[in-house]
Parts: sequence; C-alpha cells; structure tokens
Amino acid sequence: MPRGTKTEISGREKAAMLLIALGPEKSAQIFKHLKEEEIEQLTLEIANIRTVSPADKEAVLEEFYQICLAQEYIAEGGISYAKDILEKALGSQKALEVINRLTVSLQVRPFDFVRKTDPSQLLNFIQGEHPQTIALILAYLKPAQASAVLSALPQDKQADVAKRIATMDRTSPEVIKEVERILEKRLSSLVTEDYTSAGGIQAIVDILNSVDRGTEKHIIDTLEIEDTDLAEEIKKRMFVFDDIVTLDSRSIQRFLREVDNNQLALALKGSNEEVQKIIFANMSKRLVEMIKEDMEFMGPVRLRDVEEAQQKIVNIIRKLEDAGEIVISRGGGDEIIV
Repeated sequence: MPRGTKTEISGREKAAMLLIALGPEKSAQIFKHLKEEEIEQLTLEIANIRTVSPADKEAVLEEFYQICLAQEYIAEGGISYAKDILEKALGSQKALEVINRLTVSLQVRPFDFVRKTDPSQLLNFIQGEHPQTIALILAYLKPAQASAVLSALPQDKQADVAKRIATMDRTSPEVIKEVERILEKRLSSLVTEDYTSAGGIQAIVDILNSVDRGTEKHIIDTLEIEDTDLAEEIKKRMFVFDDIVTLDSRSIQRFLREVDNNQLALALKGSNEEVQKIIFANMSKRLVEMIKEDMEFMGPVRLRDVEEAQQKIVNIIRKLEDAGEIVISRGGGDEIIV
C-alpha cells in the first residue's frame, strides 16, 4: 500500500521518515544520541521503507518542526506560554495536539514554573503555606532545589514537611490545580488527567541526601520520635552500600577497622566491581587475598544475608559519621576540604 494512502503512521515510522528526509549526515549525528536498541529499531524501520511520498514527508517534517517549536516555547516560558503562542500560530485544536504529544514525551509535570525559580525566592513564596502544600511542591522539584528550601524552613516545619513528602502517594489533578490556584500561578490545564505520582520515601531520601548534615539530623531525630518505622526506613536508604565509592580513602580505611572480615567478604560477595575495587585499594595486599579467598570458598549465598551484611557496614559508617570520624560528602555547603 502506498504511504500516501495510509491513514495512520506509527511514531517509529515517523522517526524513520524524518531521518530519511534529513539525509545521512544529519541522521548520523542524531544516532550518536540514541540507545543501541533504538538505533537497531530505526535502522530496521528505515530498511523496510521503500518510498516516502511527498505528502508524508511534508507532514512528518511539519510535525517535527511544531514539536521543536513547542519545546522551545516551554523552555522559554512554560507550558501555558507555549500553549498561548501555538494557539495563535496553529489554532486551538492543533496546539492542543502538539502540547499533548509533548506532555508525554517530555514528561511535563505540575509546578513547572517553580523548578525555574531560585530557591531563596521560592522560600519566600511558599514558607507561609501549609506544610502539606509545601510538601506537595517540594515533591515535584529536583532534589537539590527541594533540599535548599527544606534546609531554610523553620525547624519546627522541617520534619513535618519531610514526613508528609515521605508518606505522600498519589495526588489527584484537582488537588494539584487547587494548589496552583492558591499560589496564583497559572499552569497548563493540559497536564494529564490521570493521577500523578510524587513524593514517597525515596523522594525525601533524595532530598535529605542533599541537605546539610544538621538539617538532616534534626529531621531524622524528630521523625524517630513521631514515627520510628518511617525514620528507620528513611535511614536505611540514606546511605547505601554502593555509596562507599563516594567516600575518601581515609574514611574507607577508618570504617574498615570496625568491620569483621567475614562480614566484609559476605557484603562484597553481592557488590559491584567498583565497590570491590575501591575497598581493596584501601586494604593491605595480604588482607585482600584473604577476603577474596573467603568470597571464593563461600559459595552461593542468600541475597538477604548479603543485604544484611551490607546494612551492618552502612550502620557502622553512619555511626562513625555521627561521631565526626568520617565525612560523607553532601550538598548544602558540605563540600570537603582536604
């Protein structure tokens, strides 16, 4: 069937047609930014296309141009701005189609304007709001930005907001829109009408990993009083075994003195090569050989036992940090000076 008579063209076919239209040199540059699997799929699709009708070529190029234009407008002034400009250029229906495609491909989320705001300005903007409102906004921000705001909040609000982020699950579009209305910031009404996920324990862990140690300790200490289980779950995720690669040599050597060799061998049995390499680099050659022998003769081990051994070592690292004997690099002004 000729391409010009097809009523529906898949996204992969459109991408292949676009690459054909752009020519080999530009397509080769695009391929450099794609995954191997994507390159294989597109190559196969291109091979299966015998001809591209002028109408299809023009339609694909026009759609690509519109999406690029819309993306540029979103980067410049947000979804609402992009929608207004595209409506004037393309009409309401066409603008809606373009933005709808972009909200999926770009994963445009609520509070887009907030993510472009300086944390200090954002703090002045939201610090008087209810903790639940603050938690909702911070849950949608990048961890570095959210941590800056969380650190600057009054201490009596920090733990409350952190707890609300950790226990947040799914928020309806109506609630999000109401918060946006209260904050007097007009965002796009084109955000998907499905429920959107934000918050959760990992969200607050990402934020706390970026705040200064004082703020983190205050929040954790408060949560331990209010919700012990939640505090423990957060602490388990705050510094994981693989994060050992971020420690300096002195810190690694210090915590290794507290770790039982059998426990270390079990923990390393399930670790990645990078972790093993940096730990072995901070041990004597004789001890490295012993640990490797233990790992070899250990045979198959249960994942649960490996994770338990790794968690015990992580607990040792965090205790040493609390005692000021080692340093874990964090955001919020916790740069290390040697």
